[in-house]
Amino acid sequence: MEWLSSLASDLSPDQLRGYYDQIVTLFITWTPKVLGALFILIIGWWIIGRISRLIESILAKTDGDETLERFASSLVSMLLKAVLVIAVADMVGIATTSFVAMIGAAGLAVGLALQGSLANFAGGVLILIFRPFKIGDFIEAQGVMGTVQSIQIFSTILNTPDNKRIVIPNGPLSNDVITNFSAERTRRVDITFGIGYDDDLKQAKAILEEVIQSDERILNVPAPLIAVSNLGDSAVDIVTRSWVSKSDYWGVYFDLTENVKLRFDAEGISIPYPQQDVHLKQASAG
Repeated sequence: MEWLSSLASDLSPDQLRGYYDQIVTLFITWTPKVLGALFILIIGWWIIGRISRLIESILAKTDGDETLERFASSLVSMLLKAVLVIAVADMVGIATTSFVAMIGAAGLAVGLALQGSLANFAGGVLILIFRPFKIGDFIEAQGVMGTVQSIQIFSTILNTPDNKRIVIPNGPLSNDVITNFSAERTRRVDITFGIGYDDDLKQAKAILEEVIQSDERILNVPAPLIAVSNLGDSAVDIVTRSWVSKSDYWGVYFDLTENVKLRFDAEGISIPYPQQDVHLKQASAG
């Protein structure tokens, strides 16, 4: 503290009084501003938290997607907090114009560096707004299929039927074709069976009708369809189209295939495999 004593000894009483008056003036001027800014910051932060929770509760009452609820509340909270900080800085006397310009320049630099991430962010926003699928849906996109486990800001997580996890960036996902197998309550099971040309076509169709009618999971409306779809090289193809609840699709598909094969075997209806007839022509003696 020797330097402080030395400095005080070098100053005249008038200079000391002048510095003292300046310090008191600054204290009187800035203390209310700083305390007021801190008070507004604390109260504003608390209000923003309440608004965020209110948005979550409102969206929850509409039976919305949990991911959409969290994303919307987080986005609103982030924007309101940014506005609050800028407002508090303006109250204290900080030049917010240059502050906002600096944020804009930094945002531009970050945006150029993270173009792919921003595209994925925009894709995530589009998915959450237009909702081509939701958590729990079985979809096909980007060459893969699986059940949607979570919809995140930058990516969507799928679980495949063999329990592999697939992470798909939201940018390409939102701009490509998406097949949602769970969007409707019912699905149609299409299976084609081939029988030999020498087999009884009417008998085969009757067997197919009996097998379909015996499965209670197959819906009566729309009515199942059994029809000849193609006369192939070695088989007559009969297509069956049956409507089921989406949860019964694979069970009906596998059971119908097995039961038809067993009935065809029992009734003597053949399911031919591809074959060719080869005719040998004997050369004449010359």
